Amino acid sequence: MFDTFCTSLCSSKPFITIEITPPHGGSIDKIIENIASLGLDKKVTGFTTTDNPLAKLKMDSILAAIKVQQKFNKPVIATMSMRDKNKLSLQSTLLGANDFDIRCILALTGDPAKLSDQPEVKGVLERDSTLLLSIIYKLNKGLDYSNKVLNPAPKPIYPFAVSNSHAKDTKYLLKKMIKKLDYGARAIITQPVFGIENAKMLLRIFEEAKEISIRDTAKEAELILGQFPLVATKTANFINEHVPGIDVPKEIIDEMNLASMDGKEKEHNVGFAISKRIYDEIIALHPKVHLMTHNRFDLCSELIS
Repeated sequence: MFDTFCTSLCSSKPFITIEITPPHGGSIDKIIENIASLGLDKKVTGFTTTDNPLAKLKMDSILAAIKVQQKFNKPVIATMSMRDKNKLSLQSTLLGANDFDIRCILALTGDPAKLSDQPEVKGVLERDSTLLLSIIYKLNKGLDYSNKVLNPAPKPIYPFAVSNSHAKDTKYLLKKMIKKLDYGARAIITQPVFGIENAKMLLRIFEEAKEISIRDTAKEAELILGQFPLVATKTANFINEHVPGIDVPKEIIDEMNLASMDGKEKEHNVGFAISKRIYDEIIALHPKVHLMTHNRFDLCSELIS
């Protein structure tokens, strides 16, 4: 399963993953049923599960990934945040996940604990996401972080990382990409991209980062372009004004603001048409995309269709 997944990632064929946010509750079954009812599992290469985004309480990403992967028999990239675990807990979770064949890991530093909906939460945050990448590097050599031999050695783990999609200085993006490739990332998933020129810029920077990186695995690494369909003006404005590392072009904001004056249906239709155009252009340019929709799997299905 994972060999096919990685071969697809590195080929010219479309590679499409969909983000699943586990529920604030004790079962992910309804989410799985929704995906299955849309036949979405047959249209994509795999899934990701998020790890308490914005430090809001959700079901554990690894446990959710196990259930989704077993249901659809497709690889799930499980997100792990540095916010909530120290290096002991990170290694323990990775080893346990490995035995359940959860072997694609998305390394995140994580949103600040102060954003949490739980009282008096304190972040752990021993280091940024490069610590997790370096732990995975050692595990793939059959060693724990203290260089002790693991018996038995875990099956190969495939590390993923993330990148902003926008910065005032592109050298900042280049530096961050090089750092994550140097720590062994096999692929980098970007924040949402809202234009073809933005996508071209990221691809150009990524190719430069691969050339500069000291790690042999960087030569075969891939960039996966994030996509977030905008169907609400409020969401478009919020992302543009309050989410660092993302840029929604002014012409998109203006077009959606105008559409919203004629009602919710017009707003939705115009927003989706814009999102579909961007998606189709990016797929034609670089068919490696990651869809983020806050569990609006109907939008994913329409985009892919």
